[in-house]
Amino acid sequence: MKNILKIIQTLKKNKTFLVTTHVNPDADGLCSQLAVAHYIRSLGGKKVYLINEESAPKRFDFIKGITQIKSVTEVKNLHYDVALVLDCGELSRIGKVKSVFDKNKPVINIDHHITNNRFGQINWVDDQASSTTEMIFLLLEEARSVITKDIALYLYAGMMTDTGSFRFENTTSRTHEIIARLMYFDIPVVELYKKFYEDIPSQDLKMLTKILNKFDLLFDGQVVCMVLGKAILSKVSADFDLREAIFKFLRNMKGAKIFVIFTEVSSQKTRVNFRSVATVDVSALAGHFGGGGHKQASGCTINKPIRQAKALVLNYLKKAL
Repeated sequence: MKNILKIIQTLKKNKTFLVTTHVNPDADGLCSQLAVAHYIRSLGGKKVYLINEESAPKRFDFIKGITQIKSVTEVKNLHYDVALVLDCGELSRIGKVKSVFDKNKPVINIDHHITNNRFGQINWVDDQASSTTEMIFLLLEEARSVITKDIALYLYAGMMTDTGSFRFENTTSRTHEIIARLMYFDIPVVELYKKFYEDIPSQDLKMLTKILNKFDLLFDGQVVCMVLGKAILSKVSADFDLREAIFKFLRNMKGAKIFVIFTEVSSQKTRVNFRSVATVDVSALAGHFGGGGHKQASGCTINKPIRQAKALVLNYLKKAL
């Protein structure tokens, strides 16, 4: 509560804000940015810059106001009073946005990841929250701010996606209580679900069905892994989150505990994403390789070719198991 009050006081006292989230942003990070921007502007006489390493992925184009979020390459001569970093376990996760950070300006860190390293001057980290958007609701409530329909849509979308449509372990009674309050705004839940999960372009669906059987089953069936090379990724549209679609399918496998996707970013860089069943914590696994995240959903980047990165992770995972 003390840190929430500090954040509210800081937002009221200052005039200009930079608001950012992690690289490869998800709906929770993006919608947290948009909701916070709405609140800050409602205070009157404030200016908000919504800046990420890149502009929002095209698959989120249906979210109202998403074009407010700009790529750091579009920024020139940026001046601000306070930076807000949302949904990031560590400052390095904002990527190239760090290049426009003013070291003399305070950073507000609002996040729900268990691996957060408290990098801000003001840190509000709640690893019991389902999502950062859930925390933004609590912030607005404490500030006694009016929640508009647009804000309600942002908060609902972020909470829905970060809980796997309220199926994951991070869904709590508080989550449902907040959702019940947001539903007073006539949230189009069916339409939102369809936009996030079901509107898959036909060519992407064909590609998905081609590669779904290319997984490896390891360590007595406990681990499922898949490799996504640049050749595969080049055939998938920007409207489609291929990794999440694969994870959604693989999670149905009986007996499997950990799911890993290795994605080729470049010849010397590999993105590794982890998912797990409720009893297995993969945040520590990602943390070993400099990443982080949730107990059941984490990731890291390894600066090695994809084959070497895969060998490193699987060798470590074998020992951990």
